Amino acid sequence: MHSPALEGNLAQPVIRRLDALRQLSERGIALLQRAILEGLQRAGQGEDLANEGDPVDSVRIILSGWLCRFKTLEDGRRQITSFILPGDACDACVYLLSVMDHSIGTLTPVIYADIKRPVFERLLAADQSLAQAFWCETMVNSAIQREWTVNIGRRIALERVAHLLCEIHERLRPVGMIDGDSCAFPVTQIDLADATGLSVVHVNRTLQELRASRLITLRDRTLTIMDLRGLQNIALFTADYLHTKRCG
Repeated sequence: MHSPALEGNLAQPVIRRLDALRQLSERGIALLQRAILEGLQRAGQGEDLANEGDPVDSVRIILSGWLCRFKTLEDGRRQITSFILPGDACDACVYLLSVMDHSIGTLTPVIYADIKRPVFERLLAADQSLAQAFWCETMVNSAIQREWTVNIGRRIALERVAHLLCEIHERLRPVGMIDGDSCAFPVTQIDLADATGLSVVHVNRTLQELRASRLITLRDRTLTIMDLRGLQNIALFTADYLHTKRCG
């Protein structure tokens, strides 16, 4: 049995994330909390929650922990296409497709809710604010993907890494996971290389340059941004595409 307090604590990142996009009704929050509690699951670090080609019949909502979406070429080379953070859904409408077209793996231990398609569809039909919030999240995810395309296609290495750090910092803010100027950062240099299309050596040099410029520190899986404005300027970063200001 799970206590109501535990239920509420687990659901907080999701509620904060969705409510930042579209104001949720009290009824919608209660329905979402119930669905989350009924679908609770756990996964360890380094596990695949889904593999390319898997059938899809549910929506996974992340309550704690970090994951990544990725594609792997036949020779083993991996491209991370996005990071999935606490409060995110792993594609609210993914069940409309027959199979997964990418894989999702955990970077840390993860707690998530696995909500089956009939339950999720009833949830959206029961409360308009929830339906709109999940649609908003889907559109924001598309906007993030477009920004990643620009990042890899047009920004130089220093801008790419700085931009990704700014994005993660800004995405963690609405879910209450920024502590002063710091946040958890369980992403390895290999992960950063696979996300930015750079070599591990190039990523290492770029991080050293950001440290030497007194813009960031990275220690004990924690990122501290010492000069946010300076980092944003280097990255050519504006947060508009994240739509952190509620649109309705």
